[in-house]
Amino acid sequence: MIVRIMGEGQVRLADDHLTELNKLDDELLAEMESGDEQGFRQTLAALLDAVRRLGSPLPDDSLEPSELILPAPDASLDEVRAMLSDDGLIPG
Repeated sequence: MIVRIMGEGQVRLADDHLTELNKLDDELLAEMESGDEQGFRQTLAALLDAVRRLGSPLPDDSLEPSELILPAPDASLDEVRAMLSDDGLIPG
């Protein structure tokens, strides 16, 4: 799976990491619904760090279609809310 972090670039991520990322995505969704700005910031950072840690960066000149687009680390609650689907940021 190709994942784009807005403002940073793309990483190739094995599908078997989706379970770990979905846990963080569920936490992020709960924090957004409750308006927990501090929790939201921490969990968004943890989610993006996990993608960076588990994935392999693609070269900057690579133009692969992204299967998943994640917000920039400094995205606001409202910006992330606009990116959400029924499943959160990560499907499944």
